[in-house]
Amino acid sequence: MGEYYIPSGAGEAELSEKRSNFLGHVRPVESEDEAKAFIAEMKKKYYDARHNCWCYIIRNGAVRYSDDGEPQGTAGIPMLEVFKREGVENVVCVVTRYFGGVLLGTGGLLRAYTKSAKDALDAAGISVVRRWVTAELECTYSMLERIKLECEQAQGAVRDIEYGAGVCLKLLLPEPSAEPFCVRIADLTAGAVEVKLTGEEFMPVKIERS
Repeated sequence: MGEYYIPSGAGEAELSEKRSNFLGHVRPVESEDEAKAFIAEMKKKYYDARHNCWCYIIRNGAVRYSDDGEPQGTAGIPMLEVFKREGVENVVCVVTRYFGGVLLGTGGLLRAYTKSAKDALDAAGISVVRRWVTAELECTYSMLERIKLECEQAQGAVRDIEYGAGVCLKLLLPEPSAEPFCVRIADLTAGAVEVKLTGEEFMPVKIERS
């Protein structure tokens, strides 16, 4: 099973543009039914809004969008493109617009809906779902930051840190990086730190993306 990206959790963002207010909401979902239920929930909550535009992408499933009364192509598709560019799946997004009385034009609507979706996704964060190798090691306090940096450069993540006479780190490493990471740490510490590979897990882990 290959890796893929999902929202880390719920994300919300607000944008004001020429007196119109845009409320962006992003959620992770596992199915089209979940996506539809969230859209219905937002429409009920913001029943008094002029527009509740939406889109969703289900992994190996449906891809849908709606302009909900906005000019065709100015809302749903630009929102959808945000998630396609980021490679994010199993996601639903609803952007609610309270009309402020000033027309934004096609370009203004495209920018507003795109930014609302992107800001809501940024607020949610992105997680990569992949097979991780779990690892443990013990090091001195003076080596802690360097080893954390090496883990980051290997596209891994620190799962837990226990502090005592020394430091015990539990790490998650991408499969291709696990063995090279062990060699790198052994070289870096002249063999003083041994990385123990303890197993594998297929799970989502939040990541930082530039």
